[in-house]
Amino acid sequence: MSSRGLALAPPAKNVVVYRNGDPFFPGRKVVVNQRRFLTFEAFLNEVTKSIHAPLAVRNLYTPRHGHRVAELGDLQDGCHYVAAGFEKFKKLNYLNHGRKELRGTRNSKDLQVSTSGWLFSPIFHSCRNTGSSHALGCFYCSVFRNGDLLSPPFPLPLSKSTPLQWDALLATLTEKANLRSGAVNKLCRLDGTQVSGGEELVNGDYYVAVGNEEYKKLPYFELLVPQDSACRTLWYVD
Repeated sequence: MSSRGLALAPPAKNVVVYRNGDPFFPGRKVVVNQRRFLTFEAFLNEVTKSIHAPLAVRNLYTPRHGHRVAELGDLQDGCHYVAAGFEKFKKLNYLNHGRKELRGTRNSKDLQVSTSGWLFSPIFHSCRNTGSSHALGCFYCSVFRNGDLLSPPFPLPLSKSTPLQWDALLATLTEKANLRSGAVNKLCRLDGTQVSGGEELVNGDYYVAVGNEEYKKLPYFELLVPQDSACRTLWYVD
């Protein structure tokens, strides 16, 4: 048998597909297996069934800019796409479906999510929301969940005047992130380097909450933060 005959098929990819123009559809995970789908059309037929599209899916687009995907090989593992028929791509905020937190709730450790979406706990009492994202003496970071490309980042308000207890911060992150792997054991920058103390946190920066597992380098920022700079600045301000 020739070496060509022994060539392995490309590894399977996992993608999330949304319905074009549907702001309420949360997205459906679809496995791209080129052993099963020999053509792009065959894959589109599977997408039609998976997302229960009213009409046959004939095109896939990137969710932010509406760039058309032309071939099966162009699909990227872990990325999101919008499925459409022959109609034009409809630009919606597909990736932020269900991003708002449940409001006015408390848990057993007295963590509270306010009516403006801010996370508070006793150790961050001086950073209570005053109706502005620039409360005096406070700064804010945003935190992604390791390996999660479906959930948007959550806000983490910190006090400049109150000494930060790192163990208490990790406990708060554990409550908020709700990782499948359990407790948050470390906080990483987007490049994967670990943050070792509160003094290293930078106002407005993005971080990733990680459990016992290794940091997973994924396009968190590119896929989960709105492109519009105003949206990025006012992400958690109603």
